[in-house]
Amino acid sequence: MELRQLRYFVAVAEERSFRRAAERLHLAQPALSQQIAKLEKELSVRLLLRTTRSVELTEPGRVLLTEGRRVLAGSQHALTAVAHAARGELGLLRIGFVSSAALEIVPATVLEMRRQWPDVRFELTESTTDAQIAALGDGQLDVGIAREVGDAPGLTVHPLGRERLIVAVSETHPLADKETVEMAELADEPFLAFPRTRVSRLHDHIETLCLRSGFRMRVVQEAVQFPTMLGLVAADTGIAIVPNALRALQLPGLRYLALADAGAVSTVSAISRTDHENNPVVDRFLSVARAG
Repeated sequence: MELRQLRYFVAVAEERSFRRAAERLHLAQPALSQQIAKLEKELSVRLLLRTTRSVELTEPGRVLLTEGRRVLAGSQHALTAVAHAARGELGLLRIGFVSSAALEIVPATVLEMRRQWPDVRFELTESTTDAQIAALGDGQLDVGIAREVGDAPGLTVHPLGRERLIVAVSETHPLADKETVEMAELADEPFLAFPRTRVSRLHDHIETLCLRSGFRMRVVQEAVQFPTMLGLVAADTGIAIVPNALRALQLPGLRYLALADAGAVSTVSAISRTDHENNPVVDRFLSVARAG
């Protein structure tokens, strides 16, 4: 039994008339009668009782009408879902993001996506830039929000903006009363930083800024989470250079200072597989992220 035959039968059963059903289907009445007869022959059952004035359903016909409506509704739902998926309005989007992006970019973008396309589902994973690049290459992520990405084989980098870097110090630190400092003023400071083995790109970027200012960053403590790092800064164990988004984390005893150096910025980008066209919802995400 074909969907076309089922659609013809449902039309006749609902209209109780071959003439009205043929008009509804934009089909010649003899052709419609032939299709219903063919269906009855294939099923080896009488579905309709024809009289001179109307068409009545047999008991098997009533069962087929109920089930046929359900099947046709399901097929229409499937076609609609496929169309939505093709437009990137439905499906699963697996997003990786660096922890600092969870403070601004990720929540704003996901919230707007959910507002516009509520049928898109999200799987969110916090991970480092290097881990995201590896996961994208392995097909475990669809898109990432990363820092300090120039280019990567097989990936497309979509710059989202340049974010200022700032200095976190304790409120008892000699620089705490200043609004702005220069990198050179930090030459003798003990630094808290991410382990280079975990967050190599931002670590190397900050170290390069220090070298350009004439000194090497002296790391006295490593931390793998921003809240841990900032808590240790508030305890006056050292200073830290962090993205401006971290101002959202206000801890007792902590102060944030602007960096005057022109190069004290961090590039934030979305990254995706170059062949991401097989998942149109990625394009939706990228357009919203860039607009934000």
